[in-house]
Amino acid sequence: MISVWAPDGVGEVRAGDDLAALVLPLVELADGDVLVVTSKVVSKAEGRVVSGTTREEALAGETARVVARRGPTTIVRTHHGLTMAAAGIDNSNVELGSVVLLPVDPDASARRLRATVLERTGRNVGVVVTDTAGRAWREGQTDIAIGAAGLVVAETFAGRVDAHGNPLVVTAPAVADEVAGVAELASGKLGARPFAIVRGRADLVLAPGDDGPGARALVRPEGGDLFGYGAREAVVRAVLGDPADQAPFGTPVPPEDLADVLRLLPGVEVAARVDGLVVRGGRPDAVATLAFAHGWRVADAAGAAAYEQTGGAGSAVEARLRPATT
Repeated sequence: MISVWAPDGVGEVRAGDDLAALVLPLVELADGDVLVVTSKVVSKAEGRVVSGTTREEALAGETARVVARRGPTTIVRTHHGLTMAAAGIDNSNVELGSVVLLPVDPDASARRLRATVLERTGRNVGVVVTDTAGRAWREGQTDIAIGAAGLVVAETFAGRVDAHGNPLVVTAPAVADEVAGVAELASGKLGARPFAIVRGRADLVLAPGDDGPGARALVRPEGGDLFGYGAREAVVRAVLGDPADQAPFGTPVPPEDLADVLRLLPGVEVAARVDGLVVRGGRPDAVATLAFAHGWRVADAAGAAAYEQTGGAGSAVEARLRPATT
């Protein structure tokens, strides 16, 4: 059985506050518990409140790159690797004219809190630092783990079979996110209860001294996500073809996959060569754009220039394509 509760009695958190000292008098921890804390109070304690600025003004410093923009909403990839609206910058439950930035290193914050709890109570607990995020293709938001220590953050069922004998190939529950979500149900958004205790999954808590990989392990590497840009932004980045934008599109696709895409263009002939592909005919700008979006590039500057000038259906001029990493 899993039980979750969030204690009352935590006052306003300010820079320099000892988070363990705030929560320990309010709870009786047991080995195997998971202590969940919102990123907002972690940030406040770590001095990540910025006065005299707006979310929009603070956004640039917290952004690794912009993923998508829709009206007033900007979705970015943060320096942590998280993809979030406004980089997770928050202006709620904070003094007017101030914003709260995410912790610099949420995993490190979780490790420090876990070590302090063990030192002061002797209890071996896992720690999860949470923040609220939206989900692609879903309305509403839920809490996710952006920091973790002493916890299995994702289980793996690969290699096992279900009750019907079907092999489980890619089933990997992100249990740290599930812990964050259930803790939010107990904490709420307006109840001034920034801590929660999740009990009943001691099997997820690691031994003392083993902090595990942290929530960072749940972040896909740049280029590993199928949705590195918003739909409109992906078109813009591919058309512009800036090499600095290549990574979010992922590693180069196999040549046969790119060839199938290029053949969708009217008048294009594609042939495979040992060192890549050769394209004849079609619109040169469209070929270059599709190549870029699939991790390839038009090689040989002189040949590319000639193809750009004379390309088109029936043209005898060829362009050589190679993976962008070669």
